[in-house]
Amino acid sequence: MNMFTKSSLLHLRVPFSFFLMPVFLFAAGSVVTIEWFNFWMAFVAIHLFLYPASNAYNSYYDRDEGSIGGLKQPPKVTQDLWLLSILFDVSAILLGLLVSLNFALMLFIYGMISKAYSYDSIRLKKYPIIGWLTVGVFQGAFTYLMTVMAVAPDQDILTLKVLIPAVLSSLLLLGSYPMTQIYQHEEDRSRGDKTISIMLGIRGTFIFTMLFFSLATAGFAWYYLNYFDRRIAAGFAVALMPVMGYFIKWAREVWKDQQKANFESTMLLNIISAVTLNTYFLLVFILNQL
Repeated sequence: MNMFTKSSLLHLRVPFSFFLMPVFLFAAGSVVTIEWFNFWMAFVAIHLFLYPASNAYNSYYDRDEGSIGGLKQPPKVTQDLWLLSILFDVSAILLGLLVSLNFALMLFIYGMISKAYSYDSIRLKKYPIIGWLTVGVFQGAFTYLMTVMAVAPDQDILTLKVLIPAVLSSLLLLGSYPMTQIYQHEEDRSRGDKTISIMLGIRGTFIFTMLFFSLATAGFAWYYLNYFDRRIAAGFAVALMPVMGYFIKWAREVWKDQQKANFESTMLLNIISAVTLNTYFLLVFILNQL
């Protein structure tokens, strides 16, 4: 790795994969029979290679000077970052081939969509609705289905038991993603990117997220009541309490002073959400394997 600069390695933002891990654990916890080799290969391919590759490629084309997800003070982008992102993408696909050709193909598709999101000549990111839907669908439902396909190859993914939670994964992402953009309005505008958070405004972003989270919570409750039991459904509501408590507290602060919609507060919301949801989905996964 000596051929790559420290700046490029930081722009991979590998720890940021922790914030995206709930979808993988949710998917793995929704199936009964796990192929353990596939489970670990898929986990590594997605979280240690695919997501970091996407982060690096995004950083290469954004060249942010302000805070970005996982980096309060991002270092200056260097030319080797592009090559590093491609290397990580290829590594993810090669690992995916150890699972199945279909899984590797889905990793490839995800990688291409993430590039279209950032690449200057296409840049889906600059279109508020298209960019929002791209992230919500591919980090949500697509990743859910990709995970199920990998860890439970005999599972039919075209069933309501699989498709409903896949849709719920996207609802969570569609609600949470605008919040990750709320402190970047000025920098996004300077690049000509009109994100959905800019379109909604700061207060509108909070209201929008609250509506989507309410819808997703009702959907998860219905799913767990119908496909698991009341204890699992109640556990999801409990897991969301710290998230909602902080969210409401932060919203009140922002209503008084919009400068409170900053990087530090956004990252704290991400941390609380990731810790509680990862813990919950991991417990459901363990219980489902007992």
